[in-house]
Amino acid sequence: MIDDGTGLFTIGELARATGLTVRTIRYWSDEGALPPVARSSGGYRLYDGASVARLELIRTLRELGLGLDAVRKVLAGETTVAEVAAAHVAALDAQIRSLKLTRAVLSTVARRGSTAEEMTLMNKLARLSAAERKRIMEEFVEEMFHGLDTADPAIRERMRSTAMDLPEEPTPEQVDAWVDLAELIQDPEFRAQMRKVAEFNAADRGHDTPTGASMWFARRLIHLAAQAREQGIAPESSEAVEILRDLLGDADPADVLERLESAANDRVARYRELLCVVKGQGTLPAHREEFAWVVAALRARLAR
Repeated sequence: MIDDGTGLFTIGELARATGLTVRTIRYWSDEGALPPVARSSGGYRLYDGASVARLELIRTLRELGLGLDAVRKVLAGETTVAEVAAAHVAALDAQIRSLKLTRAVLSTVARRGSTAEEMTLMNKLARLSAAERKRIMEEFVEEMFHGLDTADPAIRERMRSTAMDLPEEPTPEQVDAWVDLAELIQDPEFRAQMRKVAEFNAADRGHDTPTGASMWFARRLIHLAAQAREQGIAPESSEAVEILRDLLGDADPADVLERLESAANDRVARYRELLCVVKGQGTLPAHREEFAWVVAALRARLAR
């Protein structure tokens, strides 16, 4: 306190009282967070007791990571400490998520032994915002079902609402799966395959196929094909013909083969597997061997 009976402090005295540097206090004063209450005859800035309390608040808010703009708003009464703290928590959460994502990407790069180009692509895809991920999926679903008014609306909506976002703390496997999934659903050839699947679905509903019929057929196919493989029955054998007759009934073998080649191929199965990994659901069995057995059996029958 200067010895003139005013009870005011110079910047140097504030520094000694608070432990802050003169340079820091002067900077905060220059930025308008700590305006002087008066000037000495020599032009030095002077501060009062309220300034000391104000200075302590500024230090506390700055130590919590708030910028000077937010600090000035609190001091001016334009916002409350609680509101600023809530906003800062949200910002910190975003920063933490970003750091966790960076760590996951680097872990995946290290595990993959990725090149610089692959690392750049993985980082770009992994950092897509939730809105951008949603847009990619919506465009994919729209292309699949565009103009197919008879397609199952439940399937369409389930695909549109499929979670494409990475969790807050993704594992390297989830980052890896998301990168593969994002590349897959933007591939024109894969989109054409999925469009064909949707067209078959729409055609079935157009002929009043009972609800759940496709699921029943898939379960029966897996059951019969698994039995055939356990018994060592070759797809081109006469026993396989009997199994196909039991499975297909009056259905056209060529039509069934076309549908299976569309919906049960490796890339469609891979799409489903990647979705499960991204959503943290593990990997569901694709029954690739069973579907491959039936496809081989149908090809052998049609070749006779």
